[in-house]
Formats: sequence, C-alpha cells, structure tokens
Amino acid sequence: MYSLYRKEIKSYLSSLIGYIFIGVFLIIAGLFIWVFPNINNVLFSNMASLQGFFDTSKFLFLFLVPAITMRTFAEEKRSGTLELLLTKPFSDTQLIAAKFLASLTLLVIALLPTLLYVISVYNLGSPPGNIDLGSTWGSYLGLIFLGATFISIGVFASSVTSNQIVAFVMAAPLCFIMYFGFEFIYSFEILGTVGFFVKSLGIDYHYKSFSIGLIDTRDILYFVSVILIFLISTRIVLLSRKW
Repeated sequence: MYSLYRKEIKSYLSSLIGYIFIGVFLIIAGLFIWVFPNINNVLFSNMASLQGFFDTSKFLFLFLVPAITMRTFAEEKRSGTLELLLTKPFSDTQLIAAKFLASLTLLVIALLPTLLYVISVYNLGSPPGNIDLGSTWGSYLGLIFLGATFISIGVFASSVTSNQIVAFVMAAPLCFIMYFGFEFIYSFEILGTVGFFVKSLGIDYHYKSFSIGLIDTRDILYFVSVILIFLISTRIVLLSRKW
C-alpha cells in the first residue's frame, strides 16, 4: 500500500492541483485573518485567539476538499487506468486507503504553515503568551478530523462517476448537508426530544467540542465512524463493477 500512497502523493505534488489547494487555502485564510476587516480578523477583534481562523477554515474546506478529491477515482475511470490498478496485487481497501491518506497528507501539509499564526498570536498577546493553547491544539485536531471526513465524502463521490466536475458537484453539497443539514433540521422544534438526537448526527455538533479544546472520545468515535461509512461505501461502489 505504501507504493500506492507514494504514487498518489507524487501525483498531487507533480501537478498544479496540490499547490493550488495549498496556495488558495493559505491566501484566503491569511486575508481573512490578517487583512480584511471582519469579525475573524485577529487585529480587528483585538483578541489573542485563532478561533476566527478555524471558523474560516471549515468553510474553505467545504469547497477546497471536494476540489482535491474529485479526481481520486473519477480521473482513473476516465483515463481507463482504474481497471489496470484493480488488477494489481493489492486489494480495493488498500487502494482506497492510499488515496484517502494521500489527500489527508496534502491537507496536513496545507495546515503546517498556519502554525506561524499560532506563533504570531502568541507574541501579540498582552502579555505575550496570553493565548489558550489547549483550545488551539484541540481546534487543529478538530480541523484535521473535519478535513478527513470531507475527504472520505469526496472520495466516495469520485468513485461513483467518471466526471471530475460531477464528483465535485456531488461532494460539496453532501459535505454541506453533513455539516449544517442536521443542525437545520434541529431548528424545527416540532421534533421534540428526537431533535437532539438528530442534531448529534451532524458534524457541526461534534466539531464545536474540539473548537473549545474539549477532546471527547465520543466526538472522535463519531468522526471515525463517518469516515469509515463513506470509505466502506466507496469499496461497495468499486465492488459493484463485478456484479
């Protein structure tokens, strides 16, 4: 599987898509955090907090993550290399895992330069160091889980079509629904006691815990479960070619 993983990483870094993803993410996030006057701007809010960065990032991930995953299987299908890959001595599960981990690695690489934001806010605090590091690291972990969940959704969407644009159009709304849809349904009070259960099915409910530095095993289990559901669904799609 490692050779597959290396192949996928190289495909990202040898083409523009990986650099575009990293560049667009860093530029837009940086503009909103440091330049544009808005509630998420650290200098504008006069608070030694990166909460604005994490709030901005989750919206960027809604569109950027489907953009990097739309080619994972769709491009293989379009070019006819998927069947060739599936004849190699590795399983469908290994192929899916390699593509998932490669996309996740690219996402982590995009997040690494933002550690400069932590250093900057740390030194801008009054006194210096007046920043909730527990909440910050918890938010980073939550952002990685969020990105991994969106990646699993994007990989699934890419597996059901040979058109990258269709994969993106499927993945982006599905990510949006998984994040905000259940919260929206919960807003209708007619659900009564069932409403809280519906709300807990959404990503937003579990991501909020990470954003305040609260790392709960139930939230981790939720994200891992959703990721596995979509990756298993991807495998079912690939297996359906044999039916």
